Amino acid sequence: MKKLILTLFVLLPVLTIGQASKIYRKALRSTDSKEKISLLNEVIKLEPKNLDAYFQRGLAKNDSGDYHGAIVDYSKIIVEQPDADTYYNRGNSRYSIKDLTGAKEDYAKAYILDKNFIDALYSLACVRYDLEEYDQAISDFNKVIKAAPAQSKLYTLRASSYKALEKYTEAAKDYSTAILIEPNANNYYNRGVFLMDINYYENANEDLTRSLRLNQNNSFAYFYRGASYLLLGKFTNAITDFSEALKFDTMDFDAHLGLAIAYSKINDIEKAKASFKRANEILSIENDVSSIEPYNNTYWFQNQYYYFNNNIATIAKL
Repeated sequence: MKKLILTLFVLLPVLTIGQASKIYRKALRSTDSKEKISLLNEVIKLEPKNLDAYFQRGLAKNDSGDYHGAIVDYSKIIVEQPDADTYYNRGNSRYSIKDLTGAKEDYAKAYILDKNFIDALYSLACVRYDLEEYDQAISDFNKVIKAAPAQSKLYTLRASSYKALEKYTEAAKDYSTAILIEPNANNYYNRGVFLMDINYYENANEDLTRSLRLNQNNSFAYFYRGASYLLLGKFTNAITDFSEALKFDTMDFDAHLGLAIAYSKINDIEKAKASFKRANEILSIENDVSSIEPYNNTYWFQNQYYYFNNNIATIAKL
């Protein structure tokens, strides 16, 4: 009898390990996050030191939107046995909850542990950009571009960093390189918007036209091209593009303001008044405007201040 009891005690851990492995394999096959988490809970209950189960549960929690829960699971692994993949995935979960500083630290540690982990370096560059650490972002993008020189998106992102630092020549080169690699609607659009920002309206108009030829469903491209036409004095074309933008979003107050200015330029007073009134309704601004300040959240105030300031008074008096 004693011998039988001893045999049972010896077999019990083996049975537990086998059971845990079976449940773990079932969890990996599952495509349902809730089921996967439930199965992995069982595995961890049977094997509290099973770091693979914590990692897989972290992935499942992240996929289901439980970012804090995922961070807890990844942190458990990092305390016991830190590795690049876990730091990277915890960085993703931290990014999802807007913990940009924490995400930056995790991406940096992932790359330190594995210098071939280009996705970690790319994510580090992006989060540095979000944190307005533009010089460091450029340095990281340089390394990523060296590893993957044919990815047009990388040049666009580095261009955005150069633009933020007002290094417009470098930004222009990167936007153009992105187009050379991949002359698609998005890349023409991005360079067009950049050219608008630095007041190259004719060139911006050309790029936005190319973008719209490739994709006619970009409402922002219609708006920006409308703005370029307006600033170039082509008021009828501006009206056409602003009207097209409003087909996508009737609440686009910037397009309504653009229409108000354009209609006033061709002396269509009634339509100018109607467009201005609609913009003010959307912005919750009283019609008898005495200053430009109520429009501080508009494209016109933020990007075309002097032009807007010179025209708003005329429109307000209509």
